[in-house]
Amino acid sequence: MSEIESMRLDKWLWCARFYKTRSLAVEEIGKGRVSVNGQPVKPAREVRCGDTVALRQGQMPRTVVIRGLCGMRGPAPMAQALYEETAESLAQRALLSEQRRLAPEPAQTIARAHEGRPTKRDRRQIDEARQSGWGDRWSASIDKPGKR
Repeated sequence: MSEIESMRLDKWLWCARFYKTRSLAVEEIGKGRVSVNGQPVKPAREVRCGDTVALRQGQMPRTVVIRGLCGMRGPAPMAQALYEETAESLAQRALLSEQRRLAPEPAQTIARAHEGRPTKRDRRQIDEARQSGWGDRWSASIDKPGKR
């Protein structure tokens, strides 16, 4: 697996299955979400075994140490053998996932509550609200008599 001395960072990220395509890896590197040994990098940066790569997958930051290089993208177990995640990174990911579980994103709960078509009960409430008080007015503002 480690016959290669060095390879491009974008290709390694793709082979290690951090990103689905090399172009996504290049995009994330370009946005500054990937660093090698604490330094900002470009996609063509050569990486070697022992280098530390800090990256972000979605909202999850990860820090891994390169353990192997492979010229082709293989199955997931082979890809996981190419790196080792640091203990600090594992602890931080566990903490973030626990925080996300305890305090979900407010926008996600709103989206789930108003998903799909209204139920029969919702439809009745909407119809009742339209018939009582709204009438044919196009605005919710209160028209005061005598003022124009």
